[in-house]
Amino acid sequence: MRPLLIAPLFICLLAGCASQPGDPDGIWINQAAIDAARQGGHLREALLAYGPNLEWRIEPQRRRASFSNGYEHDEGQLVSETEQRLRVDFYGDYHEYLSLDDAELVQAASGTWPEQRFVRAPTAGSSYAPPGSRFEQALYGAYLGGTWSIRQGLGEGGLVLFHADGRVEGLPGAERYALCLAGDCAAMSGEFDSLWLQLGEQGQAWLFERDGERLSIFDAVNQAQLDEMPEYRKGPQRWQLERQ
Repeated sequence: MRPLLIAPLFICLLAGCASQPGDPDGIWINQAAIDAARQGGHLREALLAYGPNLEWRIEPQRRRASFSNGYEHDEGQLVSETEQRLRVDFYGDYHEYLSLDDAELVQAASGTWPEQRFVRAPTAGSSYAPPGSRFEQALYGAYLGGTWSIRQGLGEGGLVLFHADGRVEGLPGAERYALCLAGDCAAMSGEFDSLWLQLGEQGQAWLFERDGERLSIFDAVNQAQLDEMPEYRKGPQRWQLERQ
């Protein structure tokens, strides 16, 4: 009789039974990386310390699972190995192993990276959001949320609001922003954190430093040749913001 009792658990795990506490269906974000970034130091160092993967999307009904690391997005086939462990098969005979530990989704350690843990993304937001966007919104809210005042630079004395959806208010010459999490923008900025500021169709990269509740934004000076990938160094400081 034992196989008959176990079988429904396999079905629930892959079919997405929302009423079951052990259901992996949904979007999971790397909250530990967000908490580390919230402390106000080097952003990419915090993400790498608890990553590199930042978000998982588990879809048992489609037997699919995908992850985002802030730059790459990969999708694989979801397979139930046991009652407690899932395997995700990717192209090229590459696998990841996932399990549930109470309220956390655990990505097993491998030869490539250590164990990583994820929590369910807040329920607010579309389930059809682009890959990685739920993590980005949670990170943006934690890292840059609140009201900032311009202590130095254009617009001195004004207030700045960085919204979780990528909008920015009060920063002269910008209406959208994006933090660099990984990939080419990280390679271009080297040891520095970088962000993109955009107004209309025009935008550019900037370097920044975060020290607690103080945010300094600098020109990104390209020292590469015209036919080379940009290589930025820190230029003059353009703004210094302080969170109230």
